[in-house]
Amino acid sequence: MIEKVNPCHPDKLADRVAGAIVDLAYTMNENPKVAVEVLTGHGKCFVIIETSEDLRYEAILSIVRRIIGEVDLQLTVVKQDVKLAENQSGKIRCGDNGIFKGAPLTTEQKNLSSIARILYGKYGCDGKYILDGDKLIICQSNAQEEEIREFFPKAIINPLGYWTGGIDVDSGATNRKLGSDMADSVTGGGLHGKDLSKADVSVNIYAFQKAQKLNKPVELSCAIGDEFIDGIPYEEIVRMAREYIKKIGGFEKFAEWGLY
Repeated sequence: MIEKVNPCHPDKLADRVAGAIVDLAYTMNENPKVAVEVLTGHGKCFVIIETSEDLRYEAILSIVRRIIGEVDLQLTVVKQDVKLAENQSGKIRCGDNGIFKGAPLTTEQKNLSSIARILYGKYGCDGKYILDGDKLIICQSNAQEEEIREFFPKAIINPLGYWTGGIDVDSGATNRKLGSDMADSVTGGGLHGKDLSKADVSVNIYAFQKAQKLNKPVELSCAIGDEFIDGIPYEEIVRMAREYIKKIGGFEKFAEWGLY
């Protein structure tokens, strides 16, 4: 049993804004320090950023308008805490405490991810999907049941009828759809809106990839300041995560679908 949401779900809009801001920070510094929280809904978007970089209102507004639309932006940008910044001085060390479980994807999870992408490719608007064995539930905004049934004739489609979706129907917040992003993998933090020094990003990616390779669960923990995790240098875990993010097109693209 698994749930998946698409990139236009309000929570994923918030994740994408956070990811785009992290992408912006990486254009300014090879190793920026940044953490972003986004809350949006009903004509407003609240963004709080802790960062080492000079992120300006106009640049953030451009990101918000591109991804979410014409909303009122309330922005707070503060410098990263001095003590936390010292942790990264001169060497890449683990940027947070955390627990992590990577899990191999099941056939069911892969199938639902494919279904979600098919529907998003056709409609490009807010959607949420559940697959439980042979039971498929599709909530797809701005789509008629008969259209979707051409693709999935046995599915339960929009149980309450036509649905408009979007941030005027629901609010969105960063890292509120980790089940959709991670399947059976588990984290004590959140994937989105953080730079690669944060274990919530790099160790989660590492654990997930290792679980796929070994085809069995992987469990890890870390403390802020650690230089080794799972017997390898933390900077190597960051390097692997950097390659993964670069391959999929950046942090905003990572936020669209998460790890699968």
